[in-house]
Amino acid sequence: MIAVAIDEDVERIGDYVRDETDGISYPVLIDAQHLLTELYAISNVPTVVLIDPDDTIVQPNWNAYATDTFKDYTGVDSGRQLDAIRRWVIDDEAMMTPDEARGAVGDLTGEEEQARLRFRIALRLRDDGDDEGAARNFDRAAELAPHDWTIRRAAMPLRGGDPFGPEFFELAEEHRAAGRPYHGVAAADRA
Repeated sequence: MIAVAIDEDVERIGDYVRDETDGISYPVLIDAQHLLTELYAISNVPTVVLIDPDDTIVQPNWNAYATDTFKDYTGVDSGRQLDAIRRWVIDDEAMMTPDEARGAVGDLTGEEEQARLRFRIALRLRDDGDDEGAARNFDRAAELAPHDWTIRRAAMPLRGGDPFGPEFFELAEEHRAAGRPYHGVAAADRA
């Protein structure tokens, strides 16, 4: 198991990983450039992708949870998700056929692709000290992909906001009101 944090604050992620109460005993990589989200068309976090030893995706973009910390919000029972992962690891019982896995997650829409480009431009402009240009592009990315957490929530700390503050709860409410859209296989569909 490998975790990938879509973040650039190595120190904050390190503090979280080292916190013994979380019990993280696996590698945690940092993807500050958000390349993984583009490669796998991930627009929600957390997302799990199961890849077998032959580098075949056997379960794409799945919103499984290891604990029930967010069960009240998501309605997802972590036990069912963990049981499905155990069946795959122990019994080689995949949650879907290879053909189903290949077709389970559609490509990003043109607007979502444009949002990803705007987000990358915003990162570059911010790194170059052009805060106004960065803000304009972060805003446009959010307009193009309003339910993409890898853009909307990821931009919060990049713009000096708190990813667990009032802005986060506004985003969560928007997401709930929109029916909790998920670009992938919803946990309830595959446990």
